Amino acid sequence: MKMHRIGKMVHTAGISTARYGLAINLLEIGRLKFEDYEVENIRPLVTSSPPLSWLISRLGEKKVARLIGVTEIVLGSLIAAKPIAPRASALGSLAAVGMFATTLSFLATTPEAWQETRGEPKLSLAGQFLVKDVVLLGASLLTAADALQAAESR
Repeated sequence: MKMHRIGKMVHTAGISTARYGLAINLLEIGRLKFEDYEVENIRPLVTSSPPLSWLISRLGEKKVARLIGVTEIVLGSLIAAKPIAPRASALGSLAAVGMFATTLSFLATTPEAWQETRGEPKLSLAGQFLVKDVVLLGASLLTAADALQAAESR
């Protein structure tokens, strides 16, 4: 096998792994937003976020958590739909980019994301949880590009 062919196979496997790994993460994490303990887990993140804190004052924590959960489930489903609906999949991936950019902003708005008592600021457990969204944001960009290319070739 030529290196180019192997590279193409690895690229295809990587994109598929990113797509379905991202979809599974969103579906599972979205499902958890319907559990009371997950409402507790996300409380410090959403109450410190200017875009989301106003929603909590209007809808309450449980409804906001469930709204986030429904959003994650819809986006995960759209991202996974690439073989049958590449345009919808691209839309889901691009919306996930916005969602992960929002969750990454929690690093700046959530005091619990940092351990400032240890000299220079270091990520806390909450910060470590959030920083993984850089990878999910990258996966969303890759899956959006892949779905847009598939939609274009149809």
